Amino acid sequence: MKTTTEKFGVTPHQPSLWTRADALKVRADDPTTTQPLVRADFPVLSNDVFIWDTMPLRDLDGNVTSVDGWSVIFTLTADRHPNDPQYLDEDGNYDILRDWNDRHGRAKMYYWFSRTGKNWELGGRVMAEGVSPTAREWAGTPILLNDRGEVDLYYTAVTPGATIVKVRGRVVTTEHGVSMVGFEKVKPLFEADGKMYQTEAQNAFWGFRDPWPFRDPNDGKLYMLFEGNVAGERGSHKVGEAEIGDVPPGYEDVGNSRFQTACVGIAVARDADGDDWEMLPPLLTAVGVNDQTERPHFVFQDGKYYLFTISHTFTYGDGVTGPDGVYGFVADSLFGPYVPLNGSGLVLGNPSSQPFQTYSHYVMPNGLVTSFIDSVPTDETGTQIRVGGTEAPTVGLKIKGQQTFVVAEYDYGYIPPMLDVTLK
Repeated sequence: MKTTTEKFGVTPHQPSLWTRADALKVRADDPTTTQPLVRADFPVLSNDVFIWDTMPLRDLDGNVTSVDGWSVIFTLTADRHPNDPQYLDEDGNYDILRDWNDRHGRAKMYYWFSRTGKNWELGGRVMAEGVSPTAREWAGTPILLNDRGEVDLYYTAVTPGATIVKVRGRVVTTEHGVSMVGFEKVKPLFEADGKMYQTEAQNAFWGFRDPWPFRDPNDGKLYMLFEGNVAGERGSHKVGEAEIGDVPPGYEDVGNSRFQTACVGIAVARDADGDDWEMLPPLLTAVGVNDQTERPHFVFQDGKYYLFTISHTFTYGDGVTGPDGVYGFVADSLFGPYVPLNGSGLVLGNPSSQPFQTYSHYVMPNGLVTSFIDSVPTDETGTQIRVGGTEAPTVGLKIKGQQTFVVAEYDYGYIPPMLDVTLK
């Protein structure tokens, strides 16, 4: 009898492991893996809205794509409330930090456009109010399908539950700007199953989000990465020898790290349009290491699969730690085995002097890395901060074999296209 994966022409695989031994090699402030300091006088993209996760328009091969010379990005976006009484302190001053921290509950998908790949102009909501089936529109991927301007937006519909969905619309250009039309019918694709991927019933703190569809450069099939947690009741997972890895004497104690169960999930499409999907076992698990592997994505280079994901300091397990930032792994084939880049997995972390300066990094095939500014200290003690909610400086990354190197820094929100499509 054929397995589920064999039915779709996919070879069964075992997840690769990000081990505690790997994580022990993480070193903060290594200049080759540390994001340059973001200055406290950074410019703000908009005084009316916060933005965070940035999703460049791209094709199924991963190429960042402009249309008729217009670059387009999608962002998670929330209104700023400088005059709302609930965000005023006792002296009547705007409490921007509280407003910023509340943004996730009102996250909506907006789009922006630019002729230069920076200096973005706000286009507005992608979907009209009431189109999305849940209260929150969380991160995903916009895919330009063809030269007719059709776009599939894969995203995460959250609260109630968490469902991977997609909505199809069209990008329209003029000499003066870009608009989005359609995006009126959201199609649910799949949810966590409780067998491979943890459900909310198994763990109230579960994660299941961030779809990233792609065409495999080798077999040509349509797949999707997403963030998940390994199935099972919270606290029931075992951190065994395989998850621990080759640690030195004195590092065998895993503490309460059984609560860290992050994984990078993968699904395969049953159809060419990406309307019907089958979840497969995770590509990578981090049991005992970390509880979040957010926004997973690939760069295909030199015949290798470079798998990138983002994670936080606070989601690490007992006895291991690392900075907020990008972590990466590399394999010679889609289903691995994957080994951590730079020996540890750390690719681009925040400096220890500004541990929350940037997040939600996205590594593009041209080696450029975009992210958003979270908060930057404004005094030497770090007690005073400036909230961002805007695009961070883009960083240049060199990827070579199993190593990466920070080699450049560019303007704020610099996301140049890799190819331009002329619409018909």
